[in-house]
Amino acid sequence: MIRAVIFDVGECLVDETREYGTWADWLGVPRHTFTAVFGAVIAQGRDYRETFQEFRPGFDLYAERERRAEAGQPETFGETDLYPDVRDALATLRADGLWLGIAGNQTVRAGRILRELFTPDVDLIGTSDDWGASKPDRAFFDRVAEVVPAAPDEMLYVGDRVDNDIAPARVAGMHTALVRRGPWATIQWRSEQAQKLPTFRVETLLELSPQIEAFNERAR
Repeated sequence: MIRAVIFDVGECLVDETREYGTWADWLGVPRHTFTAVFGAVIAQGRDYRETFQEFRPGFDLYAERERRAEAGQPETFGETDLYPDVRDALATLRADGLWLGIAGNQTVRAGRILRELFTPDVDLIGTSDDWGASKPDRAFFDRVAEVVPAAPDEMLYVGDRVDNDIAPARVAGMHTALVRRGPWATIQWRSEQAQKLPTFRVETLLELSPQIEAFNERAR
């Protein structure tokens, strides 16, 4: 049975459209051009960070994050950047009696924002910077397994990427749900892995509650 649901952050809970737009502005390139190159990089199976190299070879994302913060333009997100189904989905899953967590590849700053937004709604918030391990490394999912009070096969990891979320979580013994939103899921949705690996494929997080209920009924 599924007893715990753990959510990825970017393009699962948080719509990153505005944030990537600010990166285009920082680079001094048109937003639609940045978006087109971003999609091409993903479609080629490359690391999304290579997008920045296309515009500025040698670009150091971590150093530029610090420069943005020093310039008064730090990476940020807030309530208005959450996907519209997030609050209702979390409330429903909580009412279903499920343990809830948030765990993703995020900076310390993003972790603070997540705690401001979600501490009353979930049982745990963890980030790659907190744990010193990032997806898709097995160490990240082993850390999730350590802090969640359930067995790996009682956990459902929800994400938008087959490569970073679904495949490695499955290797770690977890159930998975692929949500169709954002550039990765849109590009990967019809791939063989996206169709075969996830326990659930959903168009909205609101589909999770009934699908988990049906799954648990079959497992009883």
